[in-house]
Amino acid sequence: MKDTFAVFKKMNFTKVFLAAITSRLGTIVGMTAFTFYLLDRFSSQPFYATFTEMMYSAPTLLVFFLTGVVADRMDRQKVAYYSDFICAGLSIVLIGAIMTEFMPFVFLVLFLRSAVAKFFAPAEMSLVQGILDEEEYSTAAGLNQMVAGVFNLFATALGLGAYWALGVHGAIIGDAVTFLISAILIMSCTIHEEARLPNGSHRIKDLNFSFIFKEFKDGLLYILNHKLLMALIAGFFILGIVNGGLSVMPLYVLKYKLTPDDYEQWAVVLGIIFGVFMITGSILASIVAKKLKLYTCLSLGLGIAGIFLVASGLVPTVTWFLILTAFVALTIPLANIAIGGWLPSIVDRKMMGRVESWITPVMMISHTATLGIISIGFPKYFSISSLFYFCGAVLALVGILYYLILPKLSNDFDERKSVEKEQPAPVSL
Repeated sequence: MKDTFAVFKKMNFTKVFLAAITSRLGTIVGMTAFTFYLLDRFSSQPFYATFTEMMYSAPTLLVFFLTGVVADRMDRQKVAYYSDFICAGLSIVLIGAIMTEFMPFVFLVLFLRSAVAKFFAPAEMSLVQGILDEEEYSTAAGLNQMVAGVFNLFATALGLGAYWALGVHGAIIGDAVTFLISAILIMSCTIHEEARLPNGSHRIKDLNFSFIFKEFKDGLLYILNHKLLMALIAGFFILGIVNGGLSVMPLYVLKYKLTPDDYEQWAVVLGIIFGVFMITGSILASIVAKKLKLYTCLSLGLGIAGIFLVASGLVPTVTWFLILTAFVALTIPLANIAIGGWLPSIVDRKMMGRVESWITPVMMISHTATLGIISIGFPKYFSISSLFYFCGAVLALVGILYYLILPKLSNDFDERKSVEKEQPAPVSL
């Protein structure tokens, strides 16, 4: 644990890490409060809650070809804090939209805020890659998993508590404040130019259509020529299906199957249990990841979590559902830490923004499609239990597939990297 927290001696990492937390908090609390507001206001129409999740994920498909290019060609530090500032302003606009009770306007503002927020992650991840050394990437991934566990522990409770105490408007004002804190933290960093501008300085006017298209194509070709990276990104498409389902399934299974009368209280309990076991799983996974190959951790984490997820659809009581959710939360970090520590070490620093910009839309295509299918088909055409069976089976199958193909691809990559290091630099005459 001492080695894990040693990265905080680097003040730039500490500030960027805290900024990522507050920026994420700026989305989660208000969105959670807004979801409870919709379930109360439109109780007989779960479509609205699902559509809200779609407005969070769908904008990725609109801006993904821009986010990576902007992160790789513009000042990554400025991209991150401008994204936060604009999201803070749109949060205030969202409050006005909710007051009108004109839902198309509300969803439009949600869509715009989400679109702007998508520029933050590629810039932030690229900054971290430039701030930390390669051997510290897994440590950073483990810390991110612990934070994810804390969010799962408190996000639902914070969102519901903010909704009860402050109303949906007060919760979204809280969003604006946390976005501002994140922007100020990023602005206060002193980051060397190589990390902020690894591809040199560019201006907004340089980003014309032909330039963006070329950069976008270069990112795609880089992935297609990198078999290990392509295999991981292809798996993200399948994981997007699971993420889409899990964004609404736990709340739906409580409200429409296990405990319809007091689902809100149980949702808080579920969030606490998931968070506690995710933090525990993150600590254990950080230890295990140092003893096993990363592809083994990834395969085991996905496969075991998938089995527990299938079992979650079979249980008839809240107690058993909470127990199985705890096991899912305990095993998922093993996969997340493996992939989070692996990607930065295999991607060229100059290409990180463009690679990251492909990962998100690949996931969001399947994520959004899954939410669309759920909004249309549930509960008329399929039950909530069948969603757990399907998502769990997908996770387990991806785990098996990775177990079969990743060892060879990883060895091939390591051999190629070793050969490249041994080659002498060209001599200029």
